[in-house]
Amino acid sequence: MKLTSVTSFQTSALFATALLSLASCVAQERYDDTQLTAKHYQSKTIEAERRISDLEDENRRLRAQLDASEKSLAEAGFSAEAVDARLQNLRKVLAEIGGNPGDVTKFAVDGGYVYRMKDSIVFGLGSAEVSEDGKKVLGEIREDIKSRPYGKIYVRGHTDSTPITKPETKAKYPHGNLQLSADRAVSVAAFLDSSGKLEGKGVVVMGFGSSEPVVPNDSAENMQKNRRVDIFVTDADNAGSGTKQ
Repeated sequence: MKLTSVTSFQTSALFATALLSLASCVAQERYDDTQLTAKHYQSKTIEAERRISDLEDENRRLRAQLDASEKSLAEAGFSAEAVDARLQNLRKVLAEIGGNPGDVTKFAVDGGYVYRMKDSIVFGLGSAEVSEDGKKVLGEIREDIKSRPYGKIYVRGHTDSTPITKPETKAKYPHGNLQLSADRAVSVAAFLDSSGKLEGKGVVVMGFGSSEPVVPNDSAENMQKNRRVDIFVTDADNAGSGTKQ
């Protein structure tokens, strides 16, 4: 009987020990899981705080740029109303000469902005001489450029892929579309900067011929889009950034 009693007691003790051990393992696992979860959320919190800090820094930077831009405009005597008025004048001139808003477009690019003009609004067919209508358009563009601080200006001439075949045109431009595009860029730049009206900021001319089409030269409509002059105006603090479009 004593032997049986001892054996039963030992069995109970072993069972209790096993339960305690199992409970301990479960508790340890839960503890480990809790620790991992805590570390995960701690990491997420740190990342969120870092992101918030980055956004706050970016907000301060953008606000400083905006303040500086507004200050530059104010110091130069420009206003948003004056800028809008210049653009309205350009639209009015286009309407008067029978053009449409698509003949001249203005859009922002990295480091400044671009005026894109169809060749037909400024030049006659196969010519690099600025037409009378073209002078009106370029005059308004020049005033719009001058209505806010600006840096260096890049005038870029472009053609479609159709080779020059007319004998009289070929005689003027023996080097083909490349020469025609360059001469057109020179004519536009010369008009913009005539009598130093751009205050010596610097105008650079480039002729690309058909090498940089905006769309494939596979239709008459697309070819018309590729025959263009682009005026890239750099920001006042970005005068050295060359050939962006």
